[in-house]
Amino acid sequence: MSSVPVAVVTGSNKGIGFAIVRALCKQFPGDVYLTARDPGRGQEAVSKLQEEGLRALFHQLDIDDLQSIRALRDFLKEKYGGLNVLVNNAGIAFKEVHDTTPFAVQAEVTLKTNFFGTRNVCTELLPLVKPYGRVVNVSSMVSSSALGGCSQELQQKFRSNTITEDELVELMTKFVEDTKKGVHEKEGWPNTAYGVSKIGVTVLSRIQARMLNEKRKGDHILLNACCPGWVRTDMAGPKATKSPDEGAETPVYLALLPSDADGPHGQFLSNKTVRTW
Repeated sequence: MSSVPVAVVTGSNKGIGFAIVRALCKQFPGDVYLTARDPGRGQEAVSKLQEEGLRALFHQLDIDDLQSIRALRDFLKEKYGGLNVLVNNAGIAFKEVHDTTPFAVQAEVTLKTNFFGTRNVCTELLPLVKPYGRVVNVSSMVSSSALGGCSQELQQKFRSNTITEDELVELMTKFVEDTKKGVHEKEGWPNTAYGVSKIGVTVLSRIQARMLNEKRKGDHILLNACCPGWVRTDMAGPKATKSPDEGAETPVYLALLPSDADGPHGQFLSNKTVRTW
């Protein structure tokens, strides 16, 4: 078993994920895994980094596929005895304004990956995170604006310091069901599937940090959610203000928090700054 530290970035063959891997290859003192659903695209991305003189390793990962998540889990357990840095970057977005896909379909597909897929990765991989490990869940400022678009009742639930993971899952499931019935606005939801999926990611991060405090207090693991900003990727388009490398700055900052840091933990950050939730 290797004693080398190991970092994994989900959804990292392009865009912000790729930029995060590139930065970690330069700064993280261990093995960095680039993951992608498609092995061909993943290997291609690894070769691209090789041309820059950087060494990343590849492992297949489709966060919509539990078998794929578990295969990665078993590999990390066997080869490294765990994991030091996990960056949950994988996510999707419809072009909400211009997309003709029915909203209920957008809701189901978006939450399946962005919330439920991310949660499954956490369920399988968080137990592997070693003492002084760092976990970064890539969320979005859209989660804040979407929160503001929720009814007071929903806002209270999502801001609660005692909400459980089961309750959060119930709410995320309810959103998808409400969109199918065409009652989501009446039920107090905002009109953004991506926004709601990222509320889920931000709140999940708060819950996970609380659980780590309760169950693994002495392990000094720091877990946070962050917004990379508006970044020029396939997802956000060419008009966005930040380059992928600039978008990677906050996730990388959180992934590399020094071992003597006792925070941030359970926070939501953008531009390396803690934001009020």
